[in-house]
Amino acid sequence: MGDRAEAASKRPPVEREVIHVDVLIVGGGPTGLAAAIRLADLARSAGTPIEILLIEKGSTVGAHSISGAVVNPSALRELLPDVAETDIPFESSVTAERIMLLTGRSAFRLPFHPPYMGNGGYYVASLGKLTRWLAGIADQKGVQVYPGFTGHELLYEGERVVGVRTGDTGIDKLHRPRENYQPGTDIRARVTLLAEGARGHLAKGLTRRLGLDLGRNPQVYSLGVKELWEVPNGTLAAGEVIHTMGYPLSLRQFGGGFVYGYANRQVALGLVVGLDYADPGFDPHHAFQVYKRHPFVACLLEGGRLLRYGAKTIPEGGLFSMPRPYADGVMLLGDSAGFLSLPSLKGVHLAIQSGVLAAGAAMEALTGNDTSARALARYEALFRDSPAYRDLYPGRNFRQGFRRNLLLGAMHFAAQLATGGHGLSLSGRYPMEEDCDKLRGLAKVRGGFRARFGGAPEFDKRLTFDKATDVFYSGTRHDEHAPCHLIVPDLDICRAVCIPKYGGPCQHFCPADVYEIATDPKTGQKDLKLHPGNCVHCKTCDIKDPFRNIEWVTPYGGEGPEYETL
Repeated sequence: MGDRAEAASKRPPVEREVIHVDVLIVGGGPTGLAAAIRLADLARSAGTPIEILLIEKGSTVGAHSISGAVVNPSALRELLPDVAETDIPFESSVTAERIMLLTGRSAFRLPFHPPYMGNGGYYVASLGKLTRWLAGIADQKGVQVYPGFTGHELLYEGERVVGVRTGDTGIDKLHRPRENYQPGTDIRARVTLLAEGARGHLAKGLTRRLGLDLGRNPQVYSLGVKELWEVPNGTLAAGEVIHTMGYPLSLRQFGGGFVYGYANRQVALGLVVGLDYADPGFDPHHAFQVYKRHPFVACLLEGGRLLRYGAKTIPEGGLFSMPRPYADGVMLLGDSAGFLSLPSLKGVHLAIQSGVLAAGAAMEALTGNDTSARALARYEALFRDSPAYRDLYPGRNFRQGFRRNLLLGAMHFAAQLATGGHGLSLSGRYPMEEDCDKLRGLAKVRGGFRARFGGAPEFDKRLTFDKATDVFYSGTRHDEHAPCHLIVPDLDICRAVCIPKYGGPCQHFCPADVYEIATDPKTGQKDLKLHPGNCVHCKTCDIKDPFRNIEWVTPYGGEGPEYETL
């Protein structure tokens, strides 16, 4: 990161275009679009025109949107009260649901639904389709929606956020301007809303700079790896929802699988794994391929074909891990602020609710001509009096209870159910550690994932696929001449410490084959080699590296995956 900043400082001064707006929204997912739509409605109702600009780093709105997803429609009803649910582009209402316990070769249906996990009245959805539809509504309401633009860095005046600088383009790998160099634009805004998704690049920097997470639990994450398949008629009905527990994860790992029936003979399936695992050789993508070989899952995919692949991280820390969501001139929304209810496996409706709440606070601040932290604290007050808070409060200790193993986690969850979420902690708040601190050295791991499933994986290219093949199905692309957007500040740590102690865990935890441990044939020296063109922007590396020695920054706008219907 230092080299990047040093190279930038040596460039000759450039004249940047400056744009002034009332509200700038960074991120064109359901969170940012909900905020934009609600702001436009509030401004029209008040007769107070405001200029709203939304930028999205994907090539199109929806290109980077990925989730399971089963959607609670309550937030969409609030956001769009005049729209019938039948007009929302859901795949199907939930028509049936079951939870399966998988062992090595068998599958058993649970005779009951654990609390919070029922999906009656909800919908199976493609988040990409839903996001594109919301973008159309925002556009109709006068919001300026610009895909293909990254929020590269925040603009400050003192400690006040006054906007965002978009990323420069046309820079070579040494950060020198090329013939097609175009400097980024400074977008100055009275209020900036950060809706970047999990581990947002700008939100992370803001939180560190202003200490927005002081006194909070660290945020923890899971990684979800997903494929979309086309299957023969009659395989799985549209709206059928299956969640699985157990195989191929061990009792020390948090997570599970899902299989959702889409329309048009499509099936979405995936494996979600907590990133607090200890085994440095564990590979979530490999585990997903093992999952598909289980007879129960393989039967559902028989005769089908792979359509798309993707991966994303999921913020799971709950209420106690949410940072203070406001500062002077800025608010954090959706996954960037940790709006996800883990017990119910739901985040889309909470993301939309956060956008609605932030819009209300922003409109009050603009009307009063006061966008200080004191005024924007209204956002947190609205949250604490909202259905979103009532959704998150009972599960405030849920994920922390599973930090050692599933059996203890089940005990903790039972205690939380009996005590209204308080649990067994005397303080009423369970502690949590960062995911990157949980890895153990190779010498301390016995019977790890590779020992259980036979070393290097084999892929048949019919049911199971290697990372490079799956990356092809993600549609991801990056300019090969651009600077690497994955910053490794100290390669000596990799060579001298990380590879000998942990075996280069980045090559395993990355679901996109970005990191390779290469061996010099002459010296036998192992070194780290990066393939940033494969990146699907999940940011697992930014979260899980045991030395915090990898930082994900924004590549050129419009680069990355093309998820379409994921």
